[in-house]
Amino acid sequence: MTVPRPAGPAEPTGPGPTGSEPTGSDSSEPAPAPATDAAPATDKAVAPAPRRTFGLAAATALVMGNIIGGGIFALPATVAPYGTISLLAFLVLSVGAVLLALLFGRLARRSPVTGGLYVYPRDAFGEFAGFLSAWSYWTMCWVSIAALAVAVVGYVDVLIPLHGNHVLQALVAMAALWLPAAANFAGTRWVGAVQVVSTILKFVPLLLLATIGLFFVDADNFGPFNASGQSVSGALAASAALLLYSFLGVESAAVSAGEVRDPERTVGRASVLGTLASALVYVLGTIAVFGLVPHDRLVDSGAPFADAVNAITGGGWGGIAIALVAVASITGCLNGWILMAAQMPYAAARDGLFPAPFARLGKGGVPGFGVWACAVLGSVLIALNYTAGPDTTFRVLVLITTFTGCVPYLLSAAAQLYWLARGTRARVRPAGLARDLTVAVLSFAFSFWLIAGAGYAAVYQGVLFLFAGIPVYVWLRGRKDTAEAAA
Repeated sequence: MTVPRPAGPAEPTGPGPTGSEPTGSDSSEPAPAPATDAAPATDKAVAPAPRRTFGLAAATALVMGNIIGGGIFALPATVAPYGTISLLAFLVLSVGAVLLALLFGRLARRSPVTGGLYVYPRDAFGEFAGFLSAWSYWTMCWVSIAALAVAVVGYVDVLIPLHGNHVLQALVAMAALWLPAAANFAGTRWVGAVQVVSTILKFVPLLLLATIGLFFVDADNFGPFNASGQSVSGALAASAALLLYSFLGVESAAVSAGEVRDPERTVGRASVLGTLASALVYVLGTIAVFGLVPHDRLVDSGAPFADAVNAITGGGWGGIAIALVAVASITGCLNGWILMAAQMPYAAARDGLFPAPFARLGKGGVPGFGVWACAVLGSVLIALNYTAGPDTTFRVLVLITTFTGCVPYLLSAAAQLYWLARGTRARVRPAGLARDLTVAVLSFAFSFWLIAGAGYAAVYQGVLFLFAGIPVYVWLRGRKDTAEAAA
């Protein structure tokens, strides 16, 4: 049995890009477009259809697990030089992330299939837009996976001293990458189980610190509101630029919609619940750390959450406790991101816009070749990190992950605006239209702001990396058109 083509568009009724004919704006609750009768040529090599094994709890855990990675354990010290204005930046980013969650929930009602952030631009603007979105997102995924695996090393070093041995550090990072990859090879059921367990292991301790810690806060520790010497708007933008990477992952349920039960309802709920819970941990945890660790110490802290635990207990075991939580946190995050890195090219390969092996599903319903590809590419970057020294290609690529992650956000918001503009007036409910239009416009503006906040260098390098995928599209599209003409 072959896999149905994701969100196969219906025949358009007039000129314009290929895509589903809308039944009005999304405010009229349009049904997903039916799949086309003709499946792409890659179907012959595709395994059985993915099983919908993610319920609301697993989908929410996937969102939370991918948002809350290892960065939260260093973020308070990273933004401390800007002062408590960074807390305001966190609130702004939290609101923007919830808007994106609402946006993906609405788009998932139209196309409740795997590869959402590829499918939405493809259905609205054509295959080239879909390819750019998939290529950009896939790039962000495997680079981020390597960065997360390297981040594990610092926390493992607290538990088992590695004495700066690069070979041991590389082996630890490789193990941190390949163990979650093994869970993905076992199937989506195992991915969901690992995600739920790892999310609980990291969410509960962080939430305890974020709540109990508030009772030990000393107002004198917060320091100045704006310690950067810049204007308020400048300091807000600068601190937000450092924090914006922390919310990548809000789209996780939409990307894996093909594995989610009742995706039309569950994707939106899981996206919002996971984002709100993550934002709660981020904001309250950062407030607690700011109030527990004196500002002058926090600026130079290498383990701010460990320092905060030590301030509460008066002991020195905080570093070990936080290291254990961090390892569980990053492992769960890697588990989810590896799945994301495989799902996006899977959806594009189903349309002939990624190499055909990416469209093959394993027995567990996971695109096995996609898992192998991201694990191997991540391993190459890890090896570069520990052999080429500082300022390597790996470090340069890490700088562009925010840009490459936000391009699909921008295109998805634009796709929603397109469907709303194309809606039939007779089918529009004014209240629903106003709501959906507000969410889409603000999501577009937020994504644009995130890209601008990544900095000139990141945007420049990100655009070059994005355009490097164009020859791949040209080759695959040419082969696809030739095969269709021959058929």
